[in-house]
Amino acid sequence: MLQQTRVAAVIAKYERFLKKFPSVQRLSSAREASVLAEWSGLGYYRRARNLRVAAKIVAREGKFPRSAEGWRVLPGIGRYTAAAIASIALDKPVAVLDGNVARVLRRLLGLPITSAAAWRVAQVLLDHARPGDFNQAMMELGATICLPGQPLCTRCPIRAFCCTRGRDQSSRHKPRQRKSSIAYELAVSAGFVRMVRRSRNASLMPGMWELPQCADAINEGQLLFRLNHSITNTDYRVGVIKRAGKSSDDGTWVRLSGVPRLALTGLARKILCKAGIIR
Repeated sequence: MLQQTRVAAVIAKYERFLKKFPSVQRLSSAREASVLAEWSGLGYYRRARNLRVAAKIVAREGKFPRSAEGWRVLPGIGRYTAAAIASIALDKPVAVLDGNVARVLRRLLGLPITSAAAWRVAQVLLDHARPGDFNQAMMELGATICLPGQPLCTRCPIRAFCCTRGRDQSSRHKPRQRKSSIAYELAVSAGFVRMVRRSRNASLMPGMWELPQCADAINEGQLLFRLNHSITNTDYRVGVIKRAGKSSDDGTWVRLSGVPRLALTGLARKILCKAGIIR
């Protein structure tokens, strides 16, 4: 869950996920739709699908991998995640490198080093006696002190060793966010709401449920509310309009009590929460 998602957004989802799937066996036997429903709102849903497939492999083999190399064999687990699991859970002397750690290393050395070089430096600096603690400390240092824009150098515990004191030599810039407008229909009738399921072949969020999209120009008299939502590198200004049940032909009528169990897109969940249909 922490891949590409902020810690603050993960905690509540993580606790709820563990209650729903308290063991790898329960997760491996769960339907994909159930897993996606609990993941709804975290984005990058391929991670949830990979997690379920990985659970099936672990359940079938009857044990978890015991090395970073073993973890990398599982779907959805790359070099960073494998190193984090191996060092923190298994006490293996393997360094991690995420965006935060890479920024700390660039500033510490005063060099715009490549990713390959950063991995080597991280491994050299690693405390082999306490690799998990060291890796977590490096990640936390980058996340809370050695910030991208204005690092808190006066509070940094390693400032005496730092060559740049916050002057990042990297020339990387965040990609510019595109802006777009979109509208959805909210049709509720007799305890049911109209929903649309995305194609399983869709490149983005396949098989997820959302509200019917409105192709017509928005009539301000129909407008219920607006909200903002970001997907990858696009910021959307979203309009939600009220439709009479009979006028919305796209999609399927879903009982309101069953909506929370659907694999909803993050935007659909946000709209339905704001409308008071789910919590």
